[in-house]
Amino acid sequence: MSDATNPDRTDATNRAGDWLLAGIALASVILHVAVLRSYGWFRDEFYYVVCGRHLDFGYVDHPPLVALVARLVTSIFGDSLAALRMVAVLAGAAVIWLAGRIAREIGGGTFAQGVAALCVLIAPTYLFNFHEFSLNCLDVLFWTLGAFVVVRILKTGNPRLWLVFGLLMGLGLENKYSVLFFGFGVFAALLLTPERRWLRTPWPWLGGGIALLLWTPNLIWEVVHGGPTLEFMRNATAHKNVALSPVQFFQEQILQMHPVTFPLWLAGLAWCVFARTGRPWRALGWIYLVAFAVLATQNSKAYYLAPAYPMLFAAGATALAAGIRRPGWRWLRPVVVVLLVASGIATAPLTLPVLPVDTLVRYLAAMNMKPSSGEKKVIGDLPQYYADMFGWPELVAELARVYRSLPPEEQARAVVVGQNYGEAGAVDVLGRPLGLPPAASTHNNYFLWGPPPPSRDIAIVIGAEEEGRRLCNDFRPAGKFHCEHCMPYENDQTISICRGSRVPFAELWPRLKHFD
Repeated sequence: MSDATNPDRTDATNRAGDWLLAGIALASVILHVAVLRSYGWFRDEFYYVVCGRHLDFGYVDHPPLVALVARLVTSIFGDSLAALRMVAVLAGAAVIWLAGRIAREIGGGTFAQGVAALCVLIAPTYLFNFHEFSLNCLDVLFWTLGAFVVVRILKTGNPRLWLVFGLLMGLGLENKYSVLFFGFGVFAALLLTPERRWLRTPWPWLGGGIALLLWTPNLIWEVVHGGPTLEFMRNATAHKNVALSPVQFFQEQILQMHPVTFPLWLAGLAWCVFARTGRPWRALGWIYLVAFAVLATQNSKAYYLAPAYPMLFAAGATALAAGIRRPGWRWLRPVVVVLLVASGIATAPLTLPVLPVDTLVRYLAAMNMKPSSGEKKVIGDLPQYYADMFGWPELVAELARVYRSLPPEEQARAVVVGQNYGEAGAVDVLGRPLGLPPAASTHNNYFLWGPPPPSRDIAIVIGAEEEGRRLCNDFRPAGKFHCEHCMPYENDQTISICRGSRVPFAELWPRLKHFD
């Protein structure tokens, strides 16, 4: 008797799947909570907190949702790194659960649901995305929610779900613009499959209208401010990001999603696009292929495609479960689970701070892994995503020492000038309890927040010695900042005091703008 004619068996299978997915999601939460504060703040986390103190409909380098979330969290818990990161941890648990549920919706049983969830749990990029508070944890969640709704539309034919899809896409666009690639992939998938019938109905267009309506405040902000995000993207593409060929982009997908999961998600893609049994879900394959084609040819960072994989993990796990359903192949089930868990444990330190940092450096060397970055920057002994968690307390402590060395009348007139939003953000978050004055910078949205007021005419400058000597009447070194394991360009910077700027800050500001 089939499950379709045996509701009790179906209910029991679904309950078992629910418990399994809840267990894997809980394991993810426990794992991340155990290392929630390891290594310290990531530079972008400072920036998002500060953006939350300047709520607006847009920012130079991201839409407004992440700042709003940061504002809500810090309003309740203060500037708590643990509270901020719990947003990412919970987003990760939700994605794990959704990956399993997508597998169930497309015909996967308990085993397929568990395999899909395990793939999300161990993927190196996801381990970091769901550890650090950023746009990316929410981006993966919105893509996966969107994929789940698309699957429900394909399965049930419920037209009103297009309105839910539009709502999710609109919120996703207020978080990160890369949701456009997913939306474009969905549109192309409809055109390329029999599901194009939906385009003859008003429902997808109404959903698109909802998404556009939700995105409109941010678009207006961009127009009013002269399109700073477009300038930021041009500069980042031309000067910061490492250009990857389509082949290199594909190779990065394998590494970032874990080499062990590669056969699974590739099989899921093939199953959706070519297999007769995967025909109802052909749109999922086209969504991925279209998004891949766009990103791989636009000098994009490899992780921009990361949100597309939960649906492929679900498809691959479902295809695998169907292939080993015969009694002679069922022994492969525990082998697959053990392989995923064991390989995930082996590679977890690469993107989740589970090891002491000195042990991590030795571990990277033992695995013959050279620290890298997707940007044109010199790298030290750690990958950039780890290095950017080091040095901030030491920097702020040295700035506080220099600040306290000033006479009281100069302290009242002081401002800290950082060369980038990481330095400025660290001052504005970690420097508050130490009594440091607010920071200023011409990097990204700090530039739009403007120069310090004329009353703040004593500048404590991080680095920029050549410019400082040129622009200040009295520019004197007052301290030195050193950090282990941080990015090399942050290390061993001089902290100087500028008195008597030859050009007022308000006049100098436009010359120093850098969006990248």
